[in-house]
Amino acid sequence: MHDLSHGDDAAAVNDLRSAVMRLGRRLKHQRVDESLSPTEMSVLGTLARCGQATPGELARREHVQPPSMTRIVALLEAKGLVTLEPHPDDRRQKVVRQTEEAEAMLEESRRKRNAFLAGLAAELTEDEWAKLREAAPVLDKLAHL
Repeated sequence: MHDLSHGDDAAAVNDLRSAVMRLGRRLKHQRVDESLSPTEMSVLGTLARCGQATPGELARREHVQPPSMTRIVALLEAKGLVTLEPHPDDRRQKVVRQTEEAEAMLEESRRKRNAFLAGLAAELTEDEWAKLREAAPVLDKLAHL
């Protein structure tokens, strides 16, 4: 484990935070469906990765309160982007799954955001692009710690 109390490391952490936040904001503007909130898009992304989840599991993964997730799931269901099915082991629970429409929308969103990032990356030098390729797995690890 690395000690980040050194001044240069603290400055690097600050720069990383700032850059990730700015880039994240720019990517959020590359939305395919403006009617969905960032949280709704995030829930659909989570379902794309895990296949299905209960509203409680989604609330934990998205770091929101269960009543908020219940409202989000209801909105997504009304838009035809998720279905609620009986839980196979617990009749009191429901399982949330994304629909084919949500899957297609997420694919288009990924395509649009990837094209946006590719356009930005085209402005990098070969050395900068190589460093970014090396950094991508590390950034992914940070995102999942």
